[in-house]
Amino acid sequence: MSAETAINTLRFLAVDAVQKANSGHPGMPMGAAPMAYVLWTKFLNFDPSTPDWADRDRFVLSAGHGSMLLYGLLHLSGYDLGIDEIKNFRQWGSLTPGHPEYGHTPGVETTTGPLGQGIAASVGMAIAERHLAARFNTPGFDVVDHYTYSIAGDGCLMEGVSSEAASLAGHLGLGKLIVLHDDNKITIEGSTELAFCEDISRRFEAYGWQVLTVADGNDLDLIEAAIKEAREETGKPSLIRVRTEIGYGSPAKQGSAGAHGAPLGADEVIATKKNLGWPLEPSFLVPDEGRAPFTARGVAGKALHAKWDEKLQAYCAANPELGAEFKRRMAGELPAGWLDALPSFETDAKGIASRAASGKVINALAPILPELIGGSADLAPSNNTEISGEKDFEAGAYEGRIMRFGVREFGMGAIVNGMANHGMLRPFDATFFVFTDYMRPALRLSSLMGLGTIHVMTHDSIYLGEDGPTHQPVEHLPSLRAMPGLSMIRPADANETAVAWKIALENNNKPTILVLSRQNLPTLDRSLYAGAEGIERGGYILKEAAGGSPKAIIIASGSEVHLALGAAESLEADEIPTRVVNLASWDLFEAQDSAYKAKVLPEEVTVRTAVEASHPLGWERYLGLSGKMVGVWTFGASAPAGVIAKEYGFTVENVVAKVKEQL
Repeated sequence: MSAETAINTLRFLAVDAVQKANSGHPGMPMGAAPMAYVLWTKFLNFDPSTPDWADRDRFVLSAGHGSMLLYGLLHLSGYDLGIDEIKNFRQWGSLTPGHPEYGHTPGVETTTGPLGQGIAASVGMAIAERHLAARFNTPGFDVVDHYTYSIAGDGCLMEGVSSEAASLAGHLGLGKLIVLHDDNKITIEGSTELAFCEDISRRFEAYGWQVLTVADGNDLDLIEAAIKEAREETGKPSLIRVRTEIGYGSPAKQGSAGAHGAPLGADEVIATKKNLGWPLEPSFLVPDEGRAPFTARGVAGKALHAKWDEKLQAYCAANPELGAEFKRRMAGELPAGWLDALPSFETDAKGIASRAASGKVINALAPILPELIGGSADLAPSNNTEISGEKDFEAGAYEGRIMRFGVREFGMGAIVNGMANHGMLRPFDATFFVFTDYMRPALRLSSLMGLGTIHVMTHDSIYLGEDGPTHQPVEHLPSLRAMPGLSMIRPADANETAVAWKIALENNNKPTILVLSRQNLPTLDRSLYAGAEGIERGGYILKEAAGGSPKAIIIASGSEVHLALGAAESLEADEIPTRVVNLASWDLFEAQDSAYKAKVLPEEVTVRTAVEASHPLGWERYLGLSGKMVGVWTFGASAPAGVIAKEYGFTVENVVAKVKEQL
């Protein structure tokens, strides 16, 4: 009876919370409660008193709309999530928002809700576990040895991101990744047969997964046996297809779309409780018998954690260097002296592309930052993300730090999120800047979660030339600037690129996009201009006007900074004192105090011209009503970069003309 009581406790916490909120998704928790019960009471290792225990198993509810299932599990298992929080489901200020949010609710491993991304994040967590195990485990000391579990719905498997991630997971042989498919065959519109009739089992087998089937989602023994079998398969990830009934127990709504995304209704709540033999009152009932199995697992997990702590101490004694490194990474600290490894670049008029400078920075930092791991969406030679002398992360070679994500931008971004969620790594990814369109939902979740992911985005403008408008980003800078919590830096030369990497690594609570050029950029003579560290404040006075009192200000970022400097030189020759402001990062600049911003862009200087090879949206913030813009209002074109620059007005003469129009 205890198992049935515990499962029904999960079900009716969800039913009552959704009913009280008059909002939510009761059907998924009602159907998936048995598999969640088996997983959480018989397999999952966790310590509710220390949710961030490094060697805990990770659990991801990819079907995040069923959040009340997770909140119920956390509450019953002893996490710091009281019954009042359950009662305040979806209410202002509660710890139980509509979808699980990482960093907001104790025990939530990643933010889910946008379907499929939870599967991809789980792949990232499994990658992190395998890599850390390969790097740190020694004979007799498996200090990294845990599983990653996920419960995913039909919608998760429809989303393309899950296909991208699952394909890579199979290729990598991530045997400690287990996904339970809540196979209820219902979506919002009705039966999955309306739009989804593929053979899921054969699809995942083709990916290289082990596929197991549980024909009855209420058969606890079958579920337990399937999870045991999945754990025994060490060379492949496992998909366990569990046939469930959405809204299980509801006489009127079981097995129908009506149970998916709306409260059952007061009368149906009563009917469901009667049907499953549950007391009608009180709401939010948690019998001791219903809590006990979850509490027991939490107590056992706390004991496991204590044993692991002892093992870690012995490990550190036997392996002092590895132990110190392990503890440093657990603490999220960067190693002492890492800044000394940042390269500096000599003045060079010919210069170097910022993408190439970034590659040099990666290789300078990699030896002293072993947590730095990442790669590209099949563009490493173009993105310059190879780590010299490092191995690929591959099946059987998990110690490697070079990730081969393949042509899977969305999957890549979501996997990197999972790697960051896991902890002890500083993951980065890379592609062309234009393809942030493909991975934008993953960028959004990393911003929402405050993850310190690093995104190397090269070929940043129409200057990439002959590949043409399909590959030339135009609207991407302004659209991504609108994303809360995302930092974006567009450095003007090699030394600013090095500083941009410094900023990104120190920002462990927000994702950073490094927007880098394909073409060479002159390495500035900093004895003539302000130091590259100025970009740490987002915007800075790169070149002051003659006499220190500007009549005009030219504002630019990235490659256009050099154009601005050329225009300023021409204007100065005409006795027009001109300041050049390098606005490499709007978000960092806006974080400065008002006095600093007023110093850089004084209100009394209204003659302002901005130069940036992107859509001008948003520049009015810095230009005011009378300022002029040299930007890109249309898509690009296929031609050599020099021709494109001239045709689009990115010339010294045009910038000078824009300034003089205002005078």
